[in-house]
Amino acid sequence: MAGLADLSLVQAADAVASGEATSLDLLHACWANLDAVNPQVNAVIWQEREAAEIAARAADAAVRDKQPLGLLHGVPTAHKDMYYQAGKLSTCGSALRKDYRPTVTATVIERLSAAGAFTFAGLNMAEFAQNPTGHNKTFGNCHNPWNLPYITGGSSSGSGASVAARFNYMALGSDTGGSIRLPASACGVTGLKPTQTRVSRFGVMPLSFSHDNVGPLARTARDCARVLTVIAGHDSRDPTSSREPVPSYEAAMNDDLRGLRIGVPTNVFLDGADEPVIAAIEAALQVLVARGATVNRFDLPLMDAVAAYGGIVSRAEAAPIHAEWMRSDPQAYGAHISGRMYPGYAIPAAYYIEALSRRGPVLKAFAAEVFSKVDVLVTPTIRTCLPTLDATDIDHGPPGTEHRFMAVSANTRPFNYLGLPAISVPCGFDSNGCPIGLQIAGRPFGEGRILQVAGAYQTDTDWHKARPPILETAA
Repeated sequence: MAGLADLSLVQAADAVASGEATSLDLLHACWANLDAVNPQVNAVIWQEREAAEIAARAADAAVRDKQPLGLLHGVPTAHKDMYYQAGKLSTCGSALRKDYRPTVTATVIERLSAAGAFTFAGLNMAEFAQNPTGHNKTFGNCHNPWNLPYITGGSSSGSGASVAARFNYMALGSDTGGSIRLPASACGVTGLKPTQTRVSRFGVMPLSFSHDNVGPLARTARDCARVLTVIAGHDSRDPTSSREPVPSYEAAMNDDLRGLRIGVPTNVFLDGADEPVIAAIEAALQVLVARGATVNRFDLPLMDAVAAYGGIVSRAEAAPIHAEWMRSDPQAYGAHISGRMYPGYAIPAAYYIEALSRRGPVLKAFAAEVFSKVDVLVTPTIRTCLPTLDATDIDHGPPGTEHRFMAVSANTRPFNYLGLPAISVPCGFDSNGCPIGLQIAGRPFGEGRILQVAGAYQTDTDWHKARPPILETAA
């Protein structure tokens, strides 16, 4: 059973399709880990086991009957608990929605189902997707399966922890300031934030209209490529979704990096970085260079504007979503959520409009200068060694806690304002046994290139194959 749960998503789907494994066996292998480890990790909020067993048996019958199979046929999944499924629980990580059952189903869930995957659980997350650490006052903090006192990253905390702990083969997260890449980095898995508008957001809890993204967390870059091929593309129910053609991201992956130009920022992204993180990134660069890439180090332009405008947009857009609840039931929110929300109500409309209207020109200028020199950017995903949950408990910690809290997402936020695709892959461990993440970002709709680079790196390294020690002690 443990061996089946260790398969990547692509391996699991291919095993079911070939008859080497059954969907039911995959499901039971995942549940064995969930039952053994979730009491300590707290990644799962709710489960629907009977429905999942029915879905798995139906998937196995389709294989026996030689029916047409989708790219994810028979794969058990679980997702951040903000992806609506009609009639099913969707807590959004909040006491305000602890009993909420939507009447619509998210487009991405429908597309995963059409490809043969099925969902068996809702995963823990930051309250309304608004922290980068894994704290949650209603459902309990999510704990890192590599070292329980440490943060999982957020806000897709349960997504990162569950994939790392082999509860499931893939989980959807959302990324407004890093919330896919941060838990991917902290939990030692692979997480992809696509280009803004690449994936439909219909039926997904909103946070910031201009910064929200939908994407997968899984074991490998190839896993993420297969999922993106399934979920990307225009959706008439989300008029903001792009009409850009969707390639087969997995088919385009190869390990040939000859001629690839890698940019390494010398400003902002390494400010205050810890030595183990710097060393892991430098070692990762050497792996890529050995495959034919070259490295160019230079200052990125417009970073002050990106930081200032991005902060205005995210706060101004989150505030009105919660205005009615903030007036009627403010005590239901965690203290740090209120602290984030109230300034949003004080931002003048002119500032918000300026920040939004400058986004296009800033992106155009940034892309023209940066991507004329390089093909991808490489940075740490999180620039410091992972802090503990206690050290980042912004609701109860001493003065200074907020700085450690905000530092977690310092390297991911810029790519949300710019709308660029970025992926985090594991590239080492710190002295506490916690994972370190390598972030690879590219030009708009350049998911194919960053997936290629990430996949080539994983061909030559084994960080993504490591198992959290909690699985050994629970066995």
